[in-house]
Parts: sequence; C-alpha cells; structure tokens
Amino acid sequence: MPTLTHRQNQITEIARSEGFIGIEDIAVRLDVTPQTIRRDIKLLCDMGILHRYHGGASLMTNTRNRDHALRQGEMATEKARIGEMVAAHIPDGASLFLNIGTTAEAIARALLSRKALRVVTNNINVVTLLSQREDFDIIIAGGQVRVRDLAVVGEATLGFINQFKVDFGIIGISGIDEDGTLLDFDYREVQVAQAIIANSRTTFLATDHTKFGRRAMVKLGHLDDIDGLFIDTLPPAPFSDLLEKANVSVHVVAP
Repeated sequence: MPTLTHRQNQITEIARSEGFIGIEDIAVRLDVTPQTIRRDIKLLCDMGILHRYHGGASLMTNTRNRDHALRQGEMATEKARIGEMVAAHIPDGASLFLNIGTTAEAIARALLSRKALRVVTNNINVVTLLSQREDFDIIIAGGQVRVRDLAVVGEATLGFINQFKVDFGIIGISGIDEDGTLLDFDYREVQVAQAIIANSRTTFLATDHTKFGRRAMVKLGHLDDIDGLFIDTLPPAPFSDLLEKANVSVHVVAP
C-alpha cells in the first residue's frame, strides 16, 4: 500500500472532521490545483479510505446508514408513538416539509388523522402513505431517486425545497454527538435537511433515543437549530443540559 503524503493525510483528516469535502474548497485551503486534489482523492478512494461523490468525497467509515428494511423494524413501536405525538402538534390546514427516513414514514401514517394538510416531501414512501387522503395537497421534490429507500436527493431536490416557506419542517437524524451536533450519513440528504430548516417557521426533530451518541460522518447542524424534539424517552446528560441551554421544547412519549 502506498505511503500517504502530508497533503493526503491532511485531506483525510479534513474528511474525518467535516464529513464531506469539496474538491474546489480543499484546493483553495491547501493552495494546490483542483487537478492535484482529484488525483489525491482518486488514490485515497482506490485505497478504500475515501468514498467519491460528484464534486468531492467523504471518509469511507460510517458513510452509509443501515438498510432501510432493517431500520423499519427497529424501534417500530416507539416510532409509531413518536409519529402520533408529532401529528398532535400539527394543526389542520398547516403546511409542512417531511423528509426521508423510517421515523418520517411513521409520522406520515399518523398525519392521516389531520385534515387539509399541504405537504412538501422528498420521500416517495411518504407520498404513497399520504395519498390516502384526498384533501391533502402533496408536492414531491424532483431529483435523483435513491432506490434503496425511495428518497429523492441531489441538487435538483435542494433547489426545489428552497422555493417554499412552510409552517413546520419535520426532520429525522442518524446521530447526535455529545456536543449537540446533528449528524447524518449522506451529504446530499444533509443539504436537503438544512434547506428544510432554513425554510420552516418551526422545526421539529423526531427521533428515538438510540440516535443520541451515535456516530455519523456528515454535520447537519446543531440542537439549537430546532424548536422541538419529539422522542420516546428523555435523553441522558449531557444532552438534556444541551437541550435546555438551546431552549428546545422536549416532547416525550407518555409511558
């Protein structure tokens, strides 16, 4: 195996700390040409250190979430109850974003009890679930379909989401670090979630307690970016202190 140069080690460390690295950005930061960075990234990908995406790369370790079908069976009862709790906080006639993930799908099922909702989503599974209600106005974002979970991602998705301003943005998460950083596995998915936060008057994070302390590579934001947390059980310290400091309203499923 080739020995890494100082610059290649720098690229690896930046990917480790920041998740996704862009070719143009790294070229400027390391004062070399984009062509040089592309060659370095190709070598690091060939060595199994990085995973290449259009325009950049991320660290191979923890770059992908578990299979969607497996996640559907994990904490299914808790997710259903979280979904019901979220739905109780969405008034009839509201507009909302609902993104991807098995918790989002549980929320979609619970939202069938509401009336006249206007929903923007990048989740084909959510569209299928919500289409049972004829009085719902359902808008799906365009973009690349991720076959393994029927999520719609990419630049087209991001541009589409940015056209709207809604009452509620409901997002999920793959991990929450001990400093309150919200983490996920796919930088394209993260960009869409960031756009949802930016274009929502109120942002809800719906997750089960297993995501606290779980590691993922790509930074989405911080706990202080959300207004409400919907969870199956109270998170332990230091997360409880971070939530209080960020003035996040915590909603816990009743025992």
